Amino acid sequence: MAASKNINPIPELISDEIYFKLKEQNLIDEKAVRDYIIRKKFKELRANKVSAGDAIDTIREEYPYLQFDTIRKIVYQISKNSYS
Repeated sequence: MAASKNINPIPELISDEIYFKLKEQNLIDEKAVRDYIIRKKFKELRANKVSAGDAIDTIREEYPYLQFDTIRKIVYQISKNSYS
């Protein structure tokens, strides 16, 4: 599910129109969007009782350029904006 150039990868957060306007102005952090998608996919897999290791392996199939540990860090990353 790697982000395509003509598809809004985060429609649940912002509309297509806004996404493409921001992208046009280079205001979209592609890495942050990728990480968001990875975290979302990981949560979906875990909710379906897939083990953490298998979930990371599944995500690696979609993002083969990322190492296992890199994906692990992404999915377990604590938000810098969290106050808990």
